Amino acid sequence: MSRLVLGSTSRYRTELLRRLVAQFEQRAPGSDETLRPGEAPADAALRLAILKAEGAGQGLADALVIGSDQIAELDGRALGKPGSVEGACTQLASCAGREVRFHTGVCLLDTRGGLRRTHLDTTRVRFRALTETEITRYVERERPLDCAGSFKCEGLGIALFERIDSSDPTALIGLPLIALARMLREAGLAVP
Repeated sequence: MSRLVLGSTSRYRTELLRRLVAQFEQRAPGSDETLRPGEAPADAALRLAILKAEGAGQGLADALVIGSDQIAELDGRALGKPGSVEGACTQLASCAGREVRFHTGVCLLDTRGGLRRTHLDTTRVRFRALTETEITRYVERERPLDCAGSFKCEGLGIALFERIDSSDPTALIGLPLIALARMLREAGLAVP
């Protein structure tokens, strides 16, 4: 059986993949995550997922390598990770009462022959109206500074929403497990 490699150092993706498989390696993909000028957020998420799989698969002759990337989109522009408390508060204030789309790309690269399986999931999140006090309280409590959209839906962030429209709830956390399980089965890995 091929080695299974997660091309990510994200703790969120690591926890998600453990739901499907017990044994896998992790490698930092070392890819440039800069968006191209004029690139649509959905296109960027899939392109970056492929780049991460290819980057993490460098030098591996017999591996299945998973790459994934997520980009939040508001009004056609990408929202990055806030990186600071002020950035998270500003981002959440701009999302309040509005719909944000989260594009999550995943790529499974089989290094034996270069076959790539890809999938793009788009989750629509409707934020409820939020007061400045609610935003500040949420950011101070959960510190979502490394999350696109400035929230953790698997935690307290769920209280920020009116609704979530998704075909795969794990995609919003960062790795669409329904699609990934299908791709792993297609590649010959028994899941479950």
